[in-house]
This record gives sequence, structure tokens and C-alpha cells, in this order.
Amino acid sequence: MTDDVLDFLLSDFQQRPLPELVRRDLRIPEVPRKALTLIGMRRSGKTYALFDRMGRLLEQGVPRERLFYLNLEDDRLAEPTVDTLARALELFYRRNPEARASRAHLFFDEIQVVPGWERFLRRGIDTEEAQVYVTGSSAKLLSTEVASSFRGRGLAVEVLPFGLREAARSQGLDLGPAWPPASPLRSQIEALTDRYLEQGGFPEVQHLHGFDRVQVLQEYVELVLLRDVIERHAAGNLAALRHLVRALFAANAGPFSVSRLHGTLVSQGLKVGKPTLLAYLDHLCDAYLVFLVPIRSRSAKQRIVNPRKVYAVDPGLAAAMRAGGARDLGALLENFVYLELRRRLGRLAEGAIAYYRTASGREVDFAVDPVLPGANLELVQVCANLQSAETRERETRGLLEAMAETGADHATIVTLAERGRIESAAGPIRIVPAWEWTLEPGAR
Repeated sequence: MTDDVLDFLLSDFQQRPLPELVRRDLRIPEVPRKALTLIGMRRSGKTYALFDRMGRLLEQGVPRERLFYLNLEDDRLAEPTVDTLARALELFYRRNPEARASRAHLFFDEIQVVPGWERFLRRGIDTEEAQVYVTGSSAKLLSTEVASSFRGRGLAVEVLPFGLREAARSQGLDLGPAWPPASPLRSQIEALTDRYLEQGGFPEVQHLHGFDRVQVLQEYVELVLLRDVIERHAAGNLAALRHLVRALFAANAGPFSVSRLHGTLVSQGLKVGKPTLLAYLDHLCDAYLVFLVPIRSRSAKQRIVNPRKVYAVDPGLAAAMRAGGARDLGALLENFVYLELRRRLGRLAEGAIAYYRTASGREVDFAVDPVLPGANLELVQVCANLQSAETRERETRGLLEAMAETGADHATIVTLAERGRIESAAGPIRIVPAWEWTLEPGAR
């Protein structure tokens, strides 16, 4: 590797305008002596999240000369090594000596291709006055590895596909600061919400329609299987893996049991062990294809014996993988609500979001434990349509019982279009459309 190549790449970045992009609503803190690692499923927009961060820094007055960016998958770097990283940084500081003393911002894209990158960045964090940002492919840089890679010097930030507000930006829909929105804008938002439940938030498919969108999203799943499970973990039972993926998407927003799937596959003559299915499930979760939500219980035994609910990383992906093209609007809406809760909580969602079952067996879709002092337990029920008296009674009864049992002083029912308020001795139950619950001031 010659200095000429590195010098060209550094110069090219300094002179080239940042790409046009959709502003993300990511919460990216700057913590001294911590590398901020952007993690998430493939194609969810991690690289463009880096560019988004750069743009915000420039708006804050940070000179371009204090920004360093290197894409380690650039073919002009051939097979980069730790020496490549060291030399690139040295050339950067030679070109911009003031950056060394004035807090540089160092962006390393696809860092996982460099063997030994962990030690290099740990040393840089300890010795340089710089803020480090890292992205990596799920094949080599998974969420569970961030802590061990940086040994306490890393902080993971989740990058999920676009949420509803970001999808609106990508479609050129200006939501504006006024709340509530005027009728014409509200109609546009409602139409966008309907489309979002089917299309989802992956950036690349925002302007694709029908067959093309479904094909691209299904290829994303194939890419995860190939790179993040088969290649990375040498998964050999491909038939069982594909059955598992189909079963997960079929169960979206519902309970999922590996034991039940194992019994079904064995009864069909497929040879696979339950430990193999459990391992494959862990790999798929680690690659951010799906999330698993446990029951809320103080009993560890209850959390183990009760099935977990499964949610796809994106409602559009879930719709694209649905067998026969069937559209389960209720499941897609519940998936939407889960992902919005996860965006609000970030990595803390893993320990905070659960589902709840009352003593009489009624289920509440989400029980969100407070993550900050002074906050209260949040109970959220999801129902696309409450017009049926029987449905309304079922959904509200579950919340009333859960409020009485948990001490929660309020609850929410998220719908597709209905709104209202139910007063009860246990506390108020708010009925709100999904778009309003997501976009209203104070939602994040």
C-alpha cells in the first residue's frame, strides 16, 4: 500500500461534498474515550448514518479538516491492515496538524475487514484527542461483540430502518412544526402510515413498488442467511435454517416456540437437533433480522417456560416474507409499535420491553418498564380496529386487569385510525392512531 493511494482517498473525502441523504432521528451521544459503534441489520443505513453525523458536525461549526473518513472496503486499499490504518491517520494529521490538538472526528466504515482493528482503535482512543465512530458488517461486528472488542471503550448505537418520520422525509413530506397537523397534511400522514406498514423503512426500497420491493427485501433476508449465519457460523443444516426463518416470519407479532418447531420438523422427517435450532435463532437475532420479547414476570422460571413473542426488524420485511402474500394488518401494526418503542429506548429496550399476561390469562401486548428514575410502567395494547364491541371489551379488559395488578396509572391502545379516552377507577386509557402516537411532540 503506497501513501499515494491513502493520500488520494483522504484528499477526495475532504473535497467531495457529502452525499444527499435522509436525516436520521438517531440518538448518537459523544462520550469521551468511547468509540461509538453503529450496529444493525444489513442495508439499514449505517454508512449513511455516518454521513448524517458528519453533516451535523459541519453545521455545528466543526471544520471539515477535523473530519477523517476511511471506507475499508474500498477496493483501492486491496487488503488493508493495521499498518494501513496507522498510516492513514498519520497522513491525515500531517495534512491537518490542528486536528490532533483540537479534537478530530474519526470515521471508520466496515472496520471488520482489518485483522486486529480492535487493538488499534483501543490504543487510539486512549492516546488521541478524538471521537471515534465505527460501522461494521453484521458478518464480523455483531452487537454482542462490541463490548468484548473494545473492553469497555465502546458504546453501541442501534441503526434500525427508517421510522415513520424518517420515511416521510424520504418521500418529501414536510411534517412541519405545527401540532396537530391540519386536515390536508393529516390525510397525507394517514396514507403514508398505511403505505409504511406494507413498505417498511429500509432506505433502498422507499421508492420501489410491488414486485421489485418484495424481491429486494427477500434478497436482504438471503444475504443475512448467507453472510451472517451460513458463512460466519458454518451452518450446515440449510433446510432447517430456512424452515426456521419461514416459521419466524409466519409467527410475526405472536408467540414462537423452538420446541414446537422442532417437533414439527422431526415429525416431517427432517433431522435436526433442538440445540441447532436454538443456535440458529441466536444467530438470526444477533444479525438483527428478528427480535424476541419475553413475558413480564419476576419469576425466572416463568420467563423460561412461556414462549417469547417474535418481531421482524421491519414491517415491510415481514410483509414481503409472508407466505402467499397474505397481509395481517394487526400483526404489521403491532410490529410497527414494537419497533417505535425500541427506537425510543435504544439498547435499553432489551431489558425493558415485555408482554404481560394477567392472572385471568388476558394478554397486554407491551409492558414497558421505566429506564429512568421517576418514570412509570407503560402499558400498550395494539388493535387495528376497535369498532366491534366485543373487540373493544376484550382489549380494554386486559388493560384494566393489568393496571390493577401492576399499579400502572394509565394505559394506551394504539389503533390504525380511531381515537378516544376511557376513564376507569384504575386510570385513563387513551385510544390513539399509530401515526399520532409516533409523531406527537414528546413521543421521543
